[in-house]
Amino acid sequence: MKIAMRNGKPFILKDDQHGSVVQNASTIIDVLHQNPSNRLLGETEAFTQDELEQPISDPKQIFAVGMNYVDHSAEIHIDLPKAPSIFTKFSSSLAPSVVDVKAQGPQTDWETEIVAVIKDGGRDIAVEDGWDHVAGVMVGEDISDREVQFQNDNPQFSMGKSFENYGPIGPWLTTLDEVENLDDEVITTKVNGKTMQEAPLSQLIFSIPDLVHYLSTITELQPGDLIFTGTPSGTGVGHEPQIFLKPGDKLTGSITSLGTLKMTIK
Repeated sequence: MKIAMRNGKPFILKDDQHGSVVQNASTIIDVLHQNPSNRLLGETEAFTQDELEQPISDPKQIFAVGMNYVDHSAEIHIDLPKAPSIFTKFSSSLAPSVVDVKAQGPQTDWETEIVAVIKDGGRDIAVEDGWDHVAGVMVGEDISDREVQFQNDNPQFSMGKSFENYGPIGPWLTTLDEVENLDDEVITTKVNGKTMQEAPLSQLIFSIPDLVHYLSTITELQPGDLIFTGTPSGTGVGHEPQIFLKPGDKLTGSITSLGTLKMTIK
């Protein structure tokens, strides 16, 4: 199932142009906790992607993972982590999948990621139970101001990644039964039509169940929490010479079966 938010209500997609509102639910998480036989659907309606809102609007916690692909760690000259390297993006940075993004500085960069959404929270969740706590997955863009990130000798992550609209997510949430093999899904980032990142999810160092387990040994996971799982190589800071986003650029971030984010840099 693919579920979006449209006009403030959950909206179940029938294809990439049509769907139905869920009349007796307020959020996507509510829909996933419903018995399908109790779900009240409206009439089929046509939609366009720019009508869709961010699928999760008010997560209690946003976790982001640094250096979770070997090649990306090398390109930003940071050693591979022994455990997941966690930071946050503040919730005010979240944005829908079609959005204008103001570049806040001259070193604004892209990072396309798969984002896991927590359905059922808890503590001390075993790795083998990790998927049972995940509502589904979606595309996320961890837009990053490298000037802020590397201002100090020891990099700090959260602030440079939390400017307005620096966290587009969506276009919708895809439940796990919709994806045959997540490892085969490919992340692709394009700037003005040129491919900058392209890598299968099989290159993740710490898988989504690994991350659910690790995070839950420290924090209590909550329904609707987001986990930005990291990005592969091909970021602007990793190019020689470095490439950064500038006003007028068209940025897209996609994952094979999960959809595409469409961002215009201002």
